[in-house]
Amino acid sequence: MTDPRQAIAARAARELGDGDVVNLGIGIPTLVVDYLPPGVKVHVHTENGLLGVGPTPNPGEVDPDVINAGKLPVTAIRGSSFFSSADSFAMIRGGHIDVAVLGALQVDQHGRVANWTVPGQTVLGVGGAMDLLTGAKRVIVTMTHMTRDGRPKIVEECTLPLTSSRSVDVVVTELAVFRVVDGRLVLTELAQGLDLETVRRKTAAPFAVDLGLRRDR
Repeated sequence: MTDPRQAIAARAARELGDGDVVNLGIGIPTLVVDYLPPGVKVHVHTENGLLGVGPTPNPGEVDPDVINAGKLPVTAIRGSSFFSSADSFAMIRGGHIDVAVLGALQVDQHGRVANWTVPGQTVLGVGGAMDLLTGAKRVIVTMTHMTRDGRPKIVEECTLPLTSSRSVDVVVTELAVFRVVDGRLVLTELAQGLDLETVRRKTAAPFAVDLGLRRDR
C-alpha cells in the first residue's frame, strides 16, 4: 500500500474488536471504516449524530444529507440510528464509546495529544477531541510520522496546546506502532521493510522498544 494515509488507516483498523462502538475523527480516522477486519462487527459512530457508519460511498451513490463530522459523504448501514449532536455528545461524555480514533498534530513522550492550534493556523478549534479523550474507553491516534516540512510529530514535549492531560493508548503512523505503557511510549511494531534506526531518526521523543508486546484490550 503506497498511500501512507491508507496504510495508517488499515493498520489502525486491526486494533478494533468485535462489538466495539468506535468514533472516527476527522482526517485519516475517517478512512478506517473501509478497512474493518472481516468478520469483526464494529459500530461506527460520528459525533454529528449517526451510529452505523458504513463504507465510503461510490461517486454515484453519494447522499448529501448523510455526512460525517468532517462533512464528507458516508453511508449508513442497515439498522443504523440518527440522532442529535446533543445526544451524540451525551454518548461520548457518558462513557459509551469503546474506542476513539483521532488525528493529531503532535504526540508527546507521555502519549498526550495536541490536535489543534490557534485560529488562522492549521486547525481552527479543538472540536470533539477533548470530549473523546475524556469519555472514550480507549484512544488510538492515527497520523503521519512527519509534518509536510519534515519535522517529527512525535516529540518530547508538545509545542502546541494539549487537548487533554490524558494519555492515548496507541499511536499508529506509516512507520511504526507505539503503545503507551506506564506513561511512556513503547515502540511495538515497525512497518514492513523499515529498520529501527530510521524510526529513531524521525522521532523527537524518547521511547522504549518491545517488538513482542501485544495489545491489551
